[in-house]
Amino acid sequence: MNQPALTPRQIAELLGEQPFSFDEDREHTRVTRVQSIAKADASSLVFAEDAASLAAAIASGAGLILVGKGLPPIENKRVLRVPEPRYAFALCARWLAEQEVSESGQVIHASASVDPSARMGARVRIGAGAVVGAGAVLGDDVVVGSNAVIAEGVVLGKRVVVQSGAVLGSRGFGYVRSSRTGEYLLFPQQGELVIEDDVEIGANTTIDRGALEETRIGRGTKIDNLVHIGHNCRIGRNVVIAAQVGISGSCVIEDGAVLAGQVGISDHCHIGPGVILGGQAGVYRGKTVTGPGEVFAGTPAEPLREQMRSLARLRRLR
Repeated sequence: MNQPALTPRQIAELLGEQPFSFDEDREHTRVTRVQSIAKADASSLVFAEDAASLAAAIASGAGLILVGKGLPPIENKRVLRVPEPRYAFALCARWLAEQEVSESGQVIHASASVDPSARMGARVRIGAGAVVGAGAVLGDDVVVGSNAVIAEGVVLGKRVVVQSGAVLGSRGFGYVRSSRTGEYLLFPQQGELVIEDDVEIGANTTIDRGALEETRIGRGTKIDNLVHIGHNCRIGRNVVIAAQVGISGSCVIEDGAVLAGQVGISDHCHIGPGVILGGQAGVYRGKTVTGPGEVFAGTPAEPLREQMRSLARLRRLR
């Protein structure tokens, strides 16, 4: 298999940019990997966001350098100007990785357990000790890490990444208590878990299936390590959830919301689109938090400016 490579013209097409100005030398430049400036060689693509990193990149052996359009002009055949060099760098990295996988076909480790009824798309990769249950559906280019569990009836869209140790489709924590005896009885947990395209799920994260209907994670959402999402939750598109967040059952997190580390959300809460919950923020049962782009902090979560005023008043009481 030939090692995948990017030329300046391909990078321009990948970014949806107008083609860069080409000369004969630049036209034939090929990069096969992304790399830090310090470790770059002629086969490496790097990026620079300020004058200092640009100077270091030019002094390095990097084959191509992605540079923000806001920096002063510089005459160097290795420099490609793009609107967002860090994002462009990541996009190129993903393209190179996808080309490597596209020719390798489906790869399932010998120690993985895959139920015969599971359906898998093209170029699926399943790591050592992973378990894929009955009736699970895995779309194209799905990656399942070592010792991850995809339980029965879970549906994963295309290009989903499930890191090692994650458990998807586990039974929800839903019980009914008898007022007569005090006994807790499990409420049926027979729904589905649907993970849409381009979702990434961190190591040792757990996401419960729905009780009677479904839990759903929207397209493009990124979930860190050690996160728990309860049954019947609906997470929107392009949501970012950092490590150690706990989301109780039947919550709605709308598109573009950001949940920082150790945020705790009780059941039946509604987090509006674009809301940012700061680290260790807490949202009480049934509450709605709205305000696109606004940062909320504390427990109970309130706008950051109000939280800071509250803290200042407490300090004055000491």
